[in-house]
Amino acid sequence: MTATLPTTRSASPAPERAGVRAWLALAVLFLPTLLVAIDNTVLSFALPAISRALRPDATTLLWIVDAYPLVLAGLLVTMGTLGDRIGRRRLLTVGLVGFGAVSALAAFATDGAHLVAARAALGFFGAMLMPSVLAILRTLFVDRTQRRFALAVWATAFAAGAALGPIVGGLLLQHFWWGAVFLVNVPVVVLVLLAVRPLLPESRMASPGRPDLIGVGLSLLAAVPGVLAIKLVGEYGITPGAVAAAAVAVVAGVLFVRRCRALAAAGRQPLIDLSLFHTPVVRVSVLANATTMFAYTGLLFFSAQYLQLVLGRSPMQAGLVLVPGMVATILAGLGAAALARRFPLRVLVPAGLVVAATGYLLCTQLGADSAETLLLVATILIGAGIGLCETITNDAILAAAPADRAGAASAVSETAYEVGAVLGTAVLGSVLSAVYRGAVVTDLEGPEREIATQTLGGATDVAAGLPADAASALLGSAREAFALGVDVTAAVGTAALLLVALTVIRGLRTRS
Repeated sequence: MTATLPTTRSASPAPERAGVRAWLALAVLFLPTLLVAIDNTVLSFALPAISRALRPDATTLLWIVDAYPLVLAGLLVTMGTLGDRIGRRRLLTVGLVGFGAVSALAAFATDGAHLVAARAALGFFGAMLMPSVLAILRTLFVDRTQRRFALAVWATAFAAGAALGPIVGGLLLQHFWWGAVFLVNVPVVVLVLLAVRPLLPESRMASPGRPDLIGVGLSLLAAVPGVLAIKLVGEYGITPGAVAAAAVAVVAGVLFVRRCRALAAAGRQPLIDLSLFHTPVVRVSVLANATTMFAYTGLLFFSAQYLQLVLGRSPMQAGLVLVPGMVATILAGLGAAALARRFPLRVLVPAGLVVAATGYLLCTQLGADSAETLLLVATILIGAGIGLCETITNDAILAAAPADRAGAASAVSETAYEVGAVLGTAVLGSVLSAVYRGAVVTDLEGPEREIATQTLGGATDVAAGLPADAASALLGSAREAFALGVDVTAAVGTAALLLVALTVIRGLRTRS
């Protein structure tokens, strides 16, 4: 049969269509997603300022980016199931309060370690937001056509936040210190909290059963050491520590899957309903979901630094270069809802991945000279491909789950998203760092050499204290090395997107 988006499970009376209150609730649910997206983009553009102010090494700089999505990804399934049990609106409220409070603390971090800890705490509370938002959407919009459009609108919050992030971040970084980019979260949190109770309904499972604490532990042991292993390999190569972390992740992952199957066979609710993955549509949707965010996060990681530290643009100028790509993501996401009525998932998702891969291929031609136009075109293609894929895959995953497991299904979708985000920075960021370290040439010795060869931001900082000729030589070499790293990183991203596109085509091809 031909694999297409799952159809509604029941042929009984047509689902009730959502009214005005549901659409107002959608506007409220849009804001937490916008908040998370702004936080990620603002941080990407603040990395050079953070690097100069706190002087983190390359590993700490990556952890400042990764701590948030790593913790978030590790806890999404747990929080999705918790929301199903105690109430999605209640969990959303707790998450909002914590997210706002920790954002204020992150703004005043005094060193790299403090900022990593604050980002991890943001991940903890952020994990309460996303499954709750998607699960409430699933409850509000029962009609399939309305839900697909609502998901398209919701998904544009990621692109809208990414588009606003560079503008807001650029303005803040030109007039305030880097910590101001975290304070932007606080007024948004207050606004959403005021609207939650009057507009959002409470919903939960009728018979949740006992929580699976062992499953929670195994899921964390599978996620955290797995990403740590990737980071260690990227930073130091294949070391005993990297092998040990990978082994822990694999063993925990196998035990987690076995436990989920055993609980389902015993009639209990596992942390993840593995039966969702029996259909190829869900499997390839999860894979595509993760891959698009892998590409998107990697793009933000290297493009912000490339524009500011290689081409010498201000944060505001760098943000404006990337805005058209964010707009393309929004338009593609809204257009996906209409395209899904005419074309099956097996056509739309590979098409989106190929379009994004084309944009990444253009990024392999960036150099140390001005290449803003080329990067602008590349980000438009990448944004359009991601916008198309995200709407379709999220809809497919939610449609495959029963309503009372909406939180768990949402967590599966969001876990794919966040794991992709973690791997995007971990893999592509590590490739970029490794190429930079191997290519930069300097005669410096001691601590200055260590700082200059760790990150481009560090080289820029060291050059500020050198004589003119030595500074020019160091900056020239560092910028050339970083540009080479971007080219290699973009090639890796292109290959990943094309490989997954082929996998989706094979996984959803017509079968007898």
